[in-house]
Amino acid sequence: MSDAQQLTKGIASHGMWKQRLIDAIKSGKSDWKPAIVCKDDQCEFGKWLYSCSAQDKAGAHYRNVRELHTDFHKNAANVLELALENKQAEAESAIQYGSKYASTSSELTKAMMNWKKELS
Repeated sequence: MSDAQQLTKGIASHGMWKQRLIDAIKSGKSDWKPAIVCKDDQCEFGKWLYSCSAQDKAGAHYRNVRELHTDFHKNAANVLELALENKQAEAESAIQYGSKYASTSSELTKAMMNWKKELS
């Protein structure tokens, strides 16, 4: 799979996290564990990101995406932990527009799109 295809897949898969978190907030349950979600090398995109070529890793896009991806997973795990602790109001606040999660998610998507654009 090409780098551009991996980025497209990464954008889509990380975009799905908001709905997963909303579902966890509503139900207080999730198949996902915060201790795993917080690790940025466990998802398919993260595994690809860590296995990028030295040339890719030397680029500014890689460093930016990697940092944002790490932050994204920490913030998603935080929201999930609040949801699983039945702290729905705090979890909802932690996912709303302007929150660390929402800002990082938006920045990560933009960074992946910019990297993909450069590859095209």
